[in-house]
Amino acid sequence: MRKRFEQQISLGQTPISEVKIMTKTRDALPALLHALQKLFITQEYNEKLFSILEDKILKGKKQTGRPGMDLWWIFVLAEVRLCCDLSYDRLHYMANYDSMLRKIMGVEVNYGMPEKEFGYQNILDNVSLLDDQTVRQINEVIVSFGHEVFKKKDEAALRLKTDSYVFESNVHFPTDYNLLWDSARKCLDVKKYFIKKHKIKGWGKMKSWGKDLKGLMRAVGKASSSGGKNKYDRQYEAASKYTEKASALLVKVVESKSDLPINNPMDFSQIIALEYYIKMLEKHIDLVDRRLLQGEMIPHEEKIFSIFETYTEWIKKGKLHPNVELGKKVLLTTDQYNLMLDYQVMDGLADNEAVEELADRILKKHRAHSWSFDKGFSSKNNKELLKKGVQQVIMPKKGKCNKAEKVEESTSLFKKLKNQHSAIESNINELEHRGLNRCPDRGYDNFKRYVGLGVCAYNLKKIGKELIEIAKEKEIQKRKHLPMCA
Repeated sequence: MRKRFEQQISLGQTPISEVKIMTKTRDALPALLHALQKLFITQEYNEKLFSILEDKILKGKKQTGRPGMDLWWIFVLAEVRLCCDLSYDRLHYMANYDSMLRKIMGVEVNYGMPEKEFGYQNILDNVSLLDDQTVRQINEVIVSFGHEVFKKKDEAALRLKTDSYVFESNVHFPTDYNLLWDSARKCLDVKKYFIKKHKIKGWGKMKSWGKDLKGLMRAVGKASSSGGKNKYDRQYEAASKYTEKASALLVKVVESKSDLPINNPMDFSQIIALEYYIKMLEKHIDLVDRRLLQGEMIPHEEKIFSIFETYTEWIKKGKLHPNVELGKKVLLTTDQYNLMLDYQVMDGLADNEAVEELADRILKKHRAHSWSFDKGFSSKNNKELLKKGVQQVIMPKKGKCNKAEKVEESTSLFKKLKNQHSAIESNINELEHRGLNRCPDRGYDNFKRYVGLGVCAYNLKKIGKELIEIAKEKEIQKRKHLPMCA
């Protein structure tokens, strides 16, 4: 049984609306807490937020049974994690011992009263209940809330900027021979599970298998990266021994798979995992053999870049450093208030291929006065499409301009908006400091949710900073009108 949030005020407990949050700080957390407090006490946005959370988490659930984590606690902890780029261990500590955070959550009490305590697994499981679609809806509420804080007039058009960057997945640099080692290692790990649980026999040299394969993998890497005479012969010999040993392991694992007992769902899930790792082992034995022994050039589409995060893409954006990034491109759109209106994880799309869908999403909800892009989005069709709904489209042409395009791009307004476009680079840099530089969560669904939570945390922090500035200005005005002492 879960509730939205019901703060039952007890001795020594402060209502969320009356919590005093520090303003003289440059840390991100107080700004986030200011925004969360204002969001909670503003009835319109409070209702919208909880309606979205209820529809996702409580829909179809019976209102009976053991009390679960309140929806407000789930939302606050999810945003704090991303805003401060925390691990779950650090979040667990702060949820139990950071007094200001606990006051905004409505659980902090004084005077020796018993305190609410959160378990590590409880936090992890509940924060993971949110999904990408739910977070997108929440971000729309946050953006509307932000526009009210920044005092945007309802009829005012937005000045938009769009760019993309690479959000890295949590993988090591891939080569076919170290991915072969990953596959072999995981096959051995599954076998260890069955040996420990069911005492199966026939794997007395388990440690030796792992030690030998890792040593051979390092030998291949050393031969491939070093120079000198007879490099090809040394590389060929190391790769031959490596694939021979890996092939022997593959035969042994496949032959013993049918003897593994399945007594419960955990055993079954381990068998499913073993079948996947066997498939990866076969694939990378083949790739190492073809590339290093047969001298074949492997087509890009046959490669994978992680056996764990299989959605990972090999992305080159033409930069000197880093020249290659491993992850997914994320498309971001900001407005003149530096709020992120829209985000999209791009599945193998080039920048100029994402504009049509992006325009459809944004122009249905917002009115845009100007919209700027960089040259990567340049396309005649894209520009014509945007001009139907946007007064000023800033999309510099990739390549040589004709006479009409030169005239357009030389106007003072075009140059001004083009120069202002660089502000989104600053927004992206700040977003990376909200946790969106490298994803620690596993799986593609969690990757997308992590992006959304990071964007929400970024927007809330921006709103919180504005609320702090408004509070400081009010304090200055109040002091100006105080009567002078005699």
